[in-house]
Amino acid sequence: MTEKHYMRVLPMPGKLTDLENIPEEELLSTRICDLPLKVEGSWLEECIKDVYRELDQREIIFKPACYLADEWLTPDGEPVVGIPFYLAHPVLMKIEKKMMLDVEGETKEWCLMLIRHEIGHAINYAYRLYKKKKWQRIFGSFKKEYKDTYRFRPYSRNFVRHLEDYYAQYHPDEDFAETFSVWLNPESDWESQYRGWNALNKLRYVEELMKEIRNRPPAVSKGKKYWEASRMKQTLKNYYKRRKDFHAEDFPDFHDANLKEIFIEKISREQLPAYKVIKKYRADIITSVFNWTGERKYVIDDLLKKLIRRCRELRLVVSRTESHAVLKISVYVTTLIMNYLHTGRMRLKK
Repeated sequence: MTEKHYMRVLPMPGKLTDLENIPEEELLSTRICDLPLKVEGSWLEECIKDVYRELDQREIIFKPACYLADEWLTPDGEPVVGIPFYLAHPVLMKIEKKMMLDVEGETKEWCLMLIRHEIGHAINYAYRLYKKKKWQRIFGSFKKEYKDTYRFRPYSRNFVRHLEDYYAQYHPDEDFAETFSVWLNPESDWESQYRGWNALNKLRYVEELMKEIRNRPPAVSKGKKYWEASRMKQTLKNYYKRRKDFHAEDFPDFHDANLKEIFIEKISREQLPAYKVIKKYRADIITSVFNWTGERKYVIDDLLKKLIRRCRELRLVVSRTESHAVLKISVYVTTLIMNYLHTGRMRLKK
């Protein structure tokens, strides 16, 4: 393959003017604040306008300002909405996909869900709804501590199901934002969908609250735009280095080094595949780890599924006996789960 040569006029020092024809390595060395990014003119602008129209239909006159930030966020107590900067340009979305394997909010439907959620926070802060006694009685204390992890009940009917990982169960503020999102969505038939659920009472309360603030200006209309992309002086390369390190356990190769210590790479056809041994004793391993850790069985099962898939991809085989392999993998899974329970992370100390 011949090497590509790019011919372009170099801009004056400072912000770049075009991302389409810049080599990836050069782009990764660029500071985020120097990227030519705006909400205006991007596909995000139409998504934001769609949600603003939904607010208009409900006669909510406050429209939280949206800006480009380092991730999806609504700063605590600030009635503004941050949207990841990489969503503002298709080139950056491709880099995000390559680096992180996923692009949160890459489709219009997904983006609208996330904007509704963040606007729910902003509405909550703008009108100081969380200070109401009934709000606290229904959703819980707004002052509850945000933890690094949360334990959720998959089958609970006390919460709406909107974003993945049962996010409404994370914190009362998230519960409100998720409930608001379901209520605001014009395609949501929430009265029927949540009939018989305790979550329906929350939805009806949100409707009651929104009628109270209808056509009313907010108590606070402006907020500080924290973690704004236009102020981020780190390069794209350093930005992804930090994120990849933080989310290391979400990548397929996270367990590779440890699995290669437990098993060995395949040499001959006669060797017993490691993934088959884990599948064979999967139920026993889940029960054993559950008995010793108390972690929910589906969490343990999800971890085992990842290990099975990775062992198969790496073509790992049992080095000694089945019982020895089961013992080693059980200890490994138990250690990961205990780390997760105590620190919120599965990584091991070496």
